[in-house]
Amino acid sequence: MINGLCKNKMVDEAVNLFKELHLKNMAPDIVAYSSLIDGLCKSGKISDVWDLIDDMHDRGQQADIIIYTSLLDALFKNHQVDKAIALLKKIKDRGIEPDMFTYTMLVDGLCKNGRLKDAQEVYRDLMVKGYHFNACMHNVMINGLCKEGLFDEALFVLSEMEDNGCTPDVVTYKTLIRALFKNDMNDKAVKLLREMLSRGLL
Repeated sequence: MINGLCKNKMVDEAVNLFKELHLKNMAPDIVAYSSLIDGLCKSGKISDVWDLIDDMHDRGQQADIIIYTSLLDALFKNHQVDKAIALLKKIKDRGIEPDMFTYTMLVDGLCKNGRLKDAQEVYRDLMVKGYHFNACMHNVMINGLCKEGLFDEALFVLSEMEDNGCTPDVVTYKTLIRALFKNDMNDKAVKLLREMLSRGLL
């Protein structure tokens, strides 16, 4: 029920139903918490989320990585970068290991909030630790570098991607080709376009 209300963007109604459950001493389960937290995050009501996480903790329920990832996403979208970084530390301190989806969101959020150096640091650190990146992780790094005009670095990530056994996808090529053409680096763009065609990605 709470999930359905949140999916229909009826977050206030979901909050009221949640409060009713509390009043009737009907303990909401992890799915109800997760749905409501996701709905609040998407509505930009981040302050309410912290209260819910504390409430979960008080009731002996541990927030999982899905809940924390929703909150992380909302913090980045609201440009609360330092709070997002602090949250990631809190997640790790609680013994919860972020997954690749969470790390990709972290790198993307840092890039989009003008913190490219921090994003590169996270990216490199994960690589050194032996994490196997999917195309999505490489793509957000390439996009962040292109946005800052660092095309050689972006092309290096592309070659590194292939060296590590990860095949570039349509998003990888389109991001690079669009950025190169936009900045009059036509020869490099055409080379990648041909490569993309030879791989059957167009």
